[in-house]
Amino acid sequence: MSKLVPPHGGGVLKPLLAPESERAEELKRASTLTRVPMSSRETSDLVMMAMGAYTPLDGFMGEADWRGVCVDMKMADGLFWPIPITLSTQQALADSIGIEEEVALVDDHSGEVMGILEVTEKYSIDKNLECEHIYRTTDPKHPGVQKVMEQGPVNLAGRVTALSEGVYPEQYKGLYMRPAETRAMFLEKGWSRVAAFQTRNPMHRSHEYLAKIGIEICDGVLIHQVLGKLKAGDIPAEVRVEAIDALVEHYFVPGTVIQAGYPIEMRYGGPREALLHALFRQNFGCSDLVIGRDHAGVGDYYGPFDAQHIFDTLWEGALETKPLKIDITFYCDKCDGMATAKTCPHDASARMNISGTRLREMFANREPVSAKFSRPEVLEVLQAYYDSLK
Repeated sequence: MSKLVPPHGGGVLKPLLAPESERAEELKRASTLTRVPMSSRETSDLVMMAMGAYTPLDGFMGEADWRGVCVDMKMADGLFWPIPITLSTQQALADSIGIEEEVALVDDHSGEVMGILEVTEKYSIDKNLECEHIYRTTDPKHPGVQKVMEQGPVNLAGRVTALSEGVYPEQYKGLYMRPAETRAMFLEKGWSRVAAFQTRNPMHRSHEYLAKIGIEICDGVLIHQVLGKLKAGDIPAEVRVEAIDALVEHYFVPGTVIQAGYPIEMRYGGPREALLHALFRQNFGCSDLVIGRDHAGVGDYYGPFDAQHIFDTLWEGALETKPLKIDITFYCDKCDGMATAKTCPHDASARMNISGTRLREMFANREPVSAKFSRPEVLEVLQAYYDSLK
């Protein structure tokens, strides 16, 4: 009997990817259907459904689910869900599609047919309402808000049959892992309590410290890389993987870390996105999610600990996966090591604040980077990457 946390909303993983033996026939059928283009975010959401990460969703949300999720973080049936998973299209295309009609879902960038949607509903949304509740702002400079405002005027809802996971399985062999696969690995290692560490950056000393706190508390840590589309200036996944591999090899006890990647496109939704990260980590088998400073945030839209506080607003039974709330981390010269405000009694003059943004700035400005900021083996990988950009 598995001691891992059960999948969300019923305890059974629900991947929507059609069996391989059926895909060729389904793709042939899809070629005869009306084509509906998907944005990069919608494609990433479909792949998350395909792999079972969005269990128990069976497709893109209808209006009642959309509104309930935005306003109350609940779907129409009461299931906890913090961010709407929707598919939009243009008015003329929506008008040409009938209810109960099947349509082919096509990645707008690659042109690949990713799945088939059985349309059960067509509806328009209040974009300002969504942004105010999900992002706490309607500022078009916020990348999540910008995506919502760029959506077509009509949402299509219905059940999805996924026919592809895109480039991820081939491009990220050994890194791209589905929830069923991470769960199997945890069981093989005898882990029952697993901390997930979310990252879209190479890991500096603060990240290392947070991950090791996770290992101290749990049986092991899943370092979980974002493989979906990022914002300008973020470091490519393959470089991050190499840097994290170097860090794990030299500074972690063997057998305490699994590194994996998943295909979501970041929304930079701060507190609400932190909840989504915890929800799908439950599906991956993780009992805990490390939540540090400004988790999933961008700019100054959220307070440094808003993503921690929002977990305190949830009702009993909303989520199995719990937050590991950790204070701001830094290197303290007087403590002679990594610390937090809870463990270090010294003032700011002794503290070196560490962030991925600052690390990128130092490389861009060719400033020397201290080993107190990032491990030498990691810096070597990153230096080679930045040298290749010249």
